[in-house]
Amino acid sequence: MTSRGLVLASSSPRRADLLRQVGLEFQVRATQLTEERKAGERVKSYVRRMAKEKAESVLLPNHITLGADTAVSLGRRIFGKPESLEDGSRMLMALSGRWHKVVTGIAISDGDHTESLVVTSKVCFRNITADEAHEYWATGEPKDKCGGYAIQGRGAVFVERLVGSYSAVVGLPLNETEIMLKKFGVKFW
Repeated sequence: MTSRGLVLASSSPRRADLLRQVGLEFQVRATQLTEERKAGERVKSYVRRMAKEKAESVLLPNHITLGADTAVSLGRRIFGKPESLEDGSRMLMALSGRWHKVVTGIAISDGDHTESLVVTSKVCFRNITADEAHEYWATGEPKDKCGGYAIQGRGAVFVERLVGSYSAVVGLPLNETEIMLKKFGVKFW
């Protein structure tokens, strides 16, 4: 690692787990941003903007900050975190038997310079029954997940195909994150 510390600007336990998986030490500083899509804002622009705002909102002296934002999209619709059984079931039924995109923006800032990028993965769900959607909701797993499912958990049973980055679907594209962090002096080995 660099002599500068690393800050994860996210309270997502999944992002923290992914960073630990590759051996990074960091501190977590959750942001207090309101995550709202601007009128007419495209999905990629939205996640890039949110990642940058997160990274730049919790800057510390002599630290590098990593911000990320993930959206599940079907066309131009974004599926956030479901608010109820009905909302979660509606999301899963809309994704049932179809391809959708998981779009993740990442941004890294040292206070003087910020770099960002967007990674898009495509996920195809098998057909899901309404009973399965209700039963999945009852597990509690989808309640705090964009799109109402967790590919790294029980929601994996719905995934027929994945094109792109698995870790991006979880919440942080590790390959691209490593490349960007190295530009800021973070060493992985």
